[in-house]
Amino acid sequence: MSTEELAPGSPADTLERAKSPGRSGSAARKLRLRGMVTQHHATVWRFLRRLGLDADDADDAIQDVLMVVMRKLDRIDPRFERSFLLRTAYRVGCRLRAKRPQIGNENLADPVPHPDVLVDQKRARELLDEILARMSEELRAVFVLHDIERLTMADIAEALELKPGTVASRLRRAREDFNKRVTRVEARMNVREIEQ
Repeated sequence: MSTEELAPGSPADTLERAKSPGRSGSAARKLRLRGMVTQHHATVWRFLRRLGLDADDADDAIQDVLMVVMRKLDRIDPRFERSFLLRTAYRVGCRLRAKRPQIGNENLADPVPHPDVLVDQKRARELLDEILARMSEELRAVFVLHDIERLTMADIAEALELKPGTVASRLRRAREDFNKRVTRVEARMNVREIEQ
């Protein structure tokens, strides 16, 4: 089932309709899946991109995540759908990255920039991707989920199946690592400006 077939709708309405009497099991499953995709697709896709996958690999990973969801849909607690999706995306993303040859930073930028995106925004995104690509996967995952996607520490612990203390420790180390890398990039940019 493609994401185009999953028409947008309110996730709460979708779940209510799925629970209503007279719905076949198959129809209820489709409605629930549609609701999950509608509500969480963008977050999961951005998370995969920030894990270091290019746009095409992120699209492939989303399909792999949806295949897992379709197999396990009846066992996913509706209260923890986002956690399940992010945990699955993390595993799929790490597996895909391990299979791919390491790419240079020049390939991390979006292949086709949108016309309305300003040059400064595009460069900032490229720099962010460059910095994130150099971080370890375990630190990057916690950093992206907390500081970029704005998940709570409890949600991250649930999503990545970590203890809360581990999440806090990784987040602290990830921020330190990120700040050091930003400082290096800024120094490199200052040297270039002086040389010009």
